[in-house]
Amino acid sequence: MADFMSKDERSRMMSRIKSVNTKPERELRHYLWKQGFRYRINVKKLPGTPDIVLPKYKTVIFVNGCFWHGHDCKDYRLPKTNSAFWEQKVIANRNRDEESSRKLSSLGWNVITVWECELKTRVFEATAARVVSEIAGDKSTI
Repeated sequence: MADFMSKDERSRMMSRIKSVNTKPERELRHYLWKQGFRYRINVKKLPGTPDIVLPKYKTVIFVNGCFWHGHDCKDYRLPKTNSAFWEQKVIANRNRDEESSRKLSSLGWNVITVWECELKTRVFEATAARVVSEIAGDKSTI
């Protein structure tokens, strides 16, 4: 199946996709703030520049896009055009994610990964509750 956009149109569209402050990130941050959690965002001094950093809990959260990080869900599909490039890109992203998580864990950080598909409206509350329990551990107070 051929792409319905020209190469230039596709390139222009893909270049506009943000890597920070995405809608799923903002929604999760808003939820955490309302729950009383205070955090920093995109801390460049930490491996992988985590999306959300909760220093008090020594926890970092990565909010990964299903397409860009190759999540095994219905939202990820390898493009039919230039598929070798995209496959290598996704593999490199996954390898970088694993290395960042390994480094953060070795520094004593709790690493939480949340997928874009887990923040869709129908499952948001369950995902957010899971994240809160992973941050706070068994402690019910913040």
